[in-house]
Amino acid sequence: MTLICKHLNFTATAFVLAVGYSMPLGAVLLSGPVAAQESGDAIVVAPLGADLGSDPQAEPQSEVERLLSELAKADQPGWQQIEDAVWREWSKSGSATMDLLLSRGREAMDAGDIEGALAHFTALTDHAPEFAEAWNARATAFFRAGRYGPAMADIRRAIALNPQHFGALTGLGFILEELGQDAAAFEAFRAAGAIHPHREDIHDAIERLDKRVMGQSI
Repeated sequence: MTLICKHLNFTATAFVLAVGYSMPLGAVLLSGPVAAQESGDAIVVAPLGADLGSDPQAEPQSEVERLLSELAKADQPGWQQIEDAVWREWSKSGSATMDLLLSRGREAMDAGDIEGALAHFTALTDHAPEFAEAWNARATAFFRAGRYGPAMADIRRAIALNPQHFGALTGLGFILEELGQDAAAFEAFRAAGAIHPHREDIHDAIERLDKRVMGQSI
């Protein structure tokens, strides 16, 4: 999923933030299961959660953790460069072969070859199931194919592996909003915004959904 960053144009075609720098969907805390039917695929969103608290005896911060810490700062004029750096870190599988599959899948996506992209990304998830970006990338391809059920399943895998994946969380929010699940979408966007507080599209979504959700509760 390509959900955020210059890689993120989340209109109906922008579930592309994470993958090909289309941007993807990071520590969401949905209040409960959400179910919907779309394109013949059942969509179920189970509650998500992650312990993001700090441990004084934890290992030193990784590069991506350092970058996310910088990204989270309210006053961060260089946030776009930091976001790009985060995406680069998240795109490293640790294997040149797996990185090549990711690259070829993204190239296929850019060329409009969704089936080809799905083939590359499926090979990637099969051989590197612990690589969050593999699931995020395939989720984007499924989304662009109109297959929301598989897209949601892959987004959940990406977030489970990487709870701070603001791209996957953002993508999750857009899908849920399209499906009319405003309260759950609102929580997804809030979670994404807590990690990445600089994207205007996330702020706009939070403001838009806040009005709807509050209106429904009155």
